[in-house]
Amino acid sequence: MDSPLLSTPGAVPGDAPDAGVAAHYGDPMREQRTTEESAGVVDRSNSGFVWIPGPDRLSWVHSLTTQHLEHLEPGQSAEALILSPQGHIEHHLTLTDDGDALWAHVEPGTAGTLLAFLESMRFMLRVEPADVTGDYAVLTVTSALPEGALPGNTAAAVRGAAGTDLLVARPRLQAAATKFADAGLTLAGMQAYEALRIAARRPRFGLDTDHRTIPHEVGWIDAAVTLDKGCYRGQETVARVHNLGHPPRRLVFLSLDGSEDRLPGHGDPVELASDEQRATIGFTGSAARHYELGPFALGLVKRTVPADATLLAGGVPAAQEVIVPPDAGANVKVTLRRRQLM
Repeated sequence: MDSPLLSTPGAVPGDAPDAGVAAHYGDPMREQRTTEESAGVVDRSNSGFVWIPGPDRLSWVHSLTTQHLEHLEPGQSAEALILSPQGHIEHHLTLTDDGDALWAHVEPGTAGTLLAFLESMRFMLRVEPADVTGDYAVLTVTSALPEGALPGNTAAAVRGAAGTDLLVARPRLQAAATKFADAGLTLAGMQAYEALRIAARRPRFGLDTDHRTIPHEVGWIDAAVTLDKGCYRGQETVARVHNLGHPPRRLVFLSLDGSEDRLPGHGDPVELASDEQRATIGFTGSAARHYELGPFALGLVKRTVPADATLLAGGVPAAQEVIVPPDAGANVKVTLRRRQLM
């Protein structure tokens, strides 16, 4: 469903996976700068939500995911993954509990498949998961919330990758955005949000991952995995890589050649610039133009690629910066260098 904020003067619709919300409102570079340096609010109402009420909700989701959730306090947030039996990432969830229900914030278009999986794992437990994407929307505030600016009918506030994600009743979306604008926040599009996310070296499920990605490869072993919790699907792969080996690939930050007039597309091959045969050693994930840093991208490449090698991302020359080190796993702690967005 299209956001009502697309009727804002200057709004330009985004492309998949962010169709239905604005890519920008006429000046993406100004939106970036203002959002990062002062305060901004981003319409992310294309996101999906699964609502999980019931007294068994925390222990149940704890048993299904990579995260320790049994003692999640009301108002606290956590990231979690659902893995395949082989340890590949199937869902990335940002979770918060309001004391009565657990809210799962997921990527656009994935709430239905997540709900289907949860329903298949309910058995006799006291939980009632539901897809409430049509009822609630998210506005991301990239700064501290102004005093008194919290919109009415806010269901939950979740600490997300680039600020605070506020879950508001969908019919109140326009009024909530207007309230933030009146409080001095700049309305910014997904191009600004994505540029700041990539600058912070934070991967996004479905863009910077594929069907074979495991948590160690993209650095989610820190943020979304508890290594000392009980059994869950895919745990054997996580434990084996952590204790005995290394992941086959690693996430890199790519500073792109600014003389090129294009960005590499999602899924474009990453190659060694020095290799005349142009063998593919990875793929391009997210890419954006930053108001200060220029064009850049995230990529997933083979672990054995030299960390100082110059690469080509979709044919665009790129210098790489290590995000996940080549020796990740085997009890090597992955500590990502991330820019603060707040």
